[in-house]
Amino acid sequence: MTSTTHSPSLAARAELSLPHTHVDTIFVDGAWQPSHGKGRNPVTDPATGEVWGSVPDGTPEDVDAAVGSARRAFSSTDSGAWPRLTPSERAAYLLRIADEVEKRAEELSLTNSRENGSPVAESAGAAANAAGIFRYFATLAEYLEREDVRPFPRGGGESVVRREPLGVCALIAPWNFPINLVIIKLAPALLAGCTVVIKPASPTPLSIRVIIDAVAAAGVPAGVVNLVTGSGRLGDVLVKHPGVAKVAFTGSTPVGRKIAAACGELLRPVTLELGGKSSAIVLPDADLDAMSKVLIKSSMRNTGQTCYISTRILAPVSRYDEVVDMVTATIAAGKQGDPLEPDTVFGPCATESQYRTVLEYVESGLAEGARATTGGRAASLAGGLENGYFVEPTVFADVTPDMRIAREEIFGPVITILKYETVDEAVALANNTEFGLGGLVFGADPEAALAVADRMDTGSVGLNFFASNHAAPFGGRHDSGLGTEYGIEGLNAYLSYKSIHRKV
Repeated sequence: MTSTTHSPSLAARAELSLPHTHVDTIFVDGAWQPSHGKGRNPVTDPATGEVWGSVPDGTPEDVDAAVGSARRAFSSTDSGAWPRLTPSERAAYLLRIADEVEKRAEELSLTNSRENGSPVAESAGAAANAAGIFRYFATLAEYLEREDVRPFPRGGGESVVRREPLGVCALIAPWNFPINLVIIKLAPALLAGCTVVIKPASPTPLSIRVIIDAVAAAGVPAGVVNLVTGSGRLGDVLVKHPGVAKVAFTGSTPVGRKIAAACGELLRPVTLELGGKSSAIVLPDADLDAMSKVLIKSSMRNTGQTCYISTRILAPVSRYDEVVDMVTATIAAGKQGDPLEPDTVFGPCATESQYRTVLEYVESGLAEGARATTGGRAASLAGGLENGYFVEPTVFADVTPDMRIAREEIFGPVITILKYETVDEAVALANNTEFGLGGLVFGADPEAALAVADRMDTGSVGLNFFASNHAAPFGGRHDSGLGTEYGIEGLNAYLSYKSIHRKV
């Protein structure tokens, strides 16, 4: 094995002092408590292949304890019970959590990057983004407190509409953005008055503990937020637990289908944010220089491990070669390397399994006749990264709609470029997918670009850039999910409604 003396990346990791590495506890009743499980789940740094942490492989008894804690915090008749606080009082807790999260920005970023290989240029923003989500939802307290009285259309009476929290919510997160894809569930659930049990993805169970530290430091009452760790099997136990009132899941479409089936059988509300295969339509008048400046964030963010990014570039025949040259040059110029180095653009695949999946897609693209204009193979890096899960950032030209790389979600550093003759054909190509999550339109004419965006069958579309807005709903169509997150719509997902009818 390479010694740290000659391995800068390993030496840099040896100098880190992170708050959570090898741990034996889960968070229940406001405290870190031993897990009932005897097994361990390792945490591997995908840049080096090194196991650097571990957590308990949880048990059904852990889930029982966590759900029981959350139920007590929700259903207690004490005056301080979480759902009996006013929305403004709960919002004050959200603001304190936001402050505490920002205090932990560096340890959150480094833990995240060691777990899933996200470059620190990406993970460094996780704390600020999480804090922003908490602060946005805190502004919706007034919405919850506003009296909602609706007159009968024919007169003679009115209805008082109450918004009430659903109860205990199971929040199950993926490994690609292990912080913010929890926070976008946690913040609205807490404001609504729900209590929660969080189950992170098994490859990334440590960074969320930093968030739990912030929750505890903010003084959130015991039992309101709970954390269990374990494999997907434990997530299944949590989803089906009789004490859970709602499930919110972000992850793959196949797992989402199973969760939807279980919740359907139980008549349990569920929000599902699933996979995507989004397209960027390049209109004939597009400014390719401007497009190049946002391409990586829009189409290969987080080394391609982002659900909404537009990994299919649809280019007009008249400018196809220009687009291929620009995309190839932009991707080839991005540095691939140690995610702990601030100038790294592309890191490793997050897990060995995902690494092998991405390589299989690359090989299928080559076998089916696509042309790799850059990349197209496993990357070979040195300096302690020899055992990392790196795939060269890859651009495929001459891609046809029937190829696997054009139809299936790869979730890795791979972009495909397809041709179209007319704008109608481009829209049809963009909509010719089982997914419907993100999308882009690049064009110089704002009205023409908006008209194309209106025709795309997807949940979100960016015009000449893509970004999430905490105040606007985000959700997928078709195989990309059910329900929405962000915005008032995301808050409403954690509410139940009661109409009280009375005569005037």
